[in-house]
Amino acid sequence: MVIASIAAVVLIGAALVVHGWPRYSPPPQPTAAQGLASGPPSASPSGAATPLPPATPTRVRIPVIGVNAPLTGLSLLANGHLDAPPEADRNLAGWYQAGITPGESGTAVIAGHVDNTQGPAVFYNLGALKKGWTIDVDRADHTTAVFTIDAVQAYAASSFPTQQVYGQTADPELRLITCGAGFDKSRQEYLGNVVVFAHLTGSTRSKSV
Repeated sequence: MVIASIAAVVLIGAALVVHGWPRYSPPPQPTAAQGLASGPPSASPSGAATPLPPATPTRVRIPVIGVNAPLTGLSLLANGHLDAPPEADRNLAGWYQAGITPGESGTAVIAGHVDNTQGPAVFYNLGALKKGWTIDVDRADHTTAVFTIDAVQAYAASSFPTQQVYGQTADPELRLITCGAGFDKSRQEYLGNVVVFAHLTGSTRSKSV
């Protein structure tokens, strides 16, 4: 199953759609306790770190769910949709390279497949993440941006909150997105998306630099 596309609204919007039916257990979905209590996260999240300068992200790491994946740049297609990472590579995610780089002020976006025809893919367990857990994004300037999760939310495609997810913020924030929110067997597609909201809480620098 593959991510299809997301329309360009603000940064990018709409829903990621996947086709097919898994021959394995459905991906975990976030509980209500992990969602946004009301509205978007605070404009000034507790513990927000100083923004980093722009630098190309190279890898996303979430050890608690076994994610350690290289990143590829994603661009918009002629129809205004975001291209998807190559579906054949199960351990590959992509970032919207015309937008914010993870760590600088604003909202950065990383998308990944939930699965493909071979089985679970890089963001299969995204829905199992919890508030307060961390996400590391390695960058080409030899820094690692550390983000703390504020919420994990599932959205139906029919009610995807584009501005809430992709709207720009004063602080450095990150959104991870994949398919989820249930599966329609008759249409052979997921019903929406799982979105992780996170904000920058620190950074580290490679000792070799």
